[in-house]
Amino acid sequence: MNKSELIEAVQKALDGTRADAERAVDAVITAIEQGIIKKKGVSLVGFGNFTVTSRAARDGINPATGAKIKIKASKGVKFKAGTALKKAVNK
Repeated sequence: MNKSELIEAVQKALDGTRADAERAVDAVITAIEQGIIKKKGVSLVGFGNFTVTSRAARDGINPATGAKIKIKASKGVKFKAGTALKKAVNK
């Protein structure tokens, strides 16, 4: 499912306009994004948890040239599915 399909599903569930559904989806995405940035994570009981992970700086190899390079430390986002979502997927 892509964002457009998600908007359609929300529109049908709310029996509203596409514009209202799009604003709702955008608002939820923005709220999750801000929660991850400000609070270092978001927990949606039954659905799952988004957490910030850190990667240390490390040495790497440029695959095109084979030259050694330094890779800077970085942060990423990890998602761990909740129990209810796991059960729904495994039905």
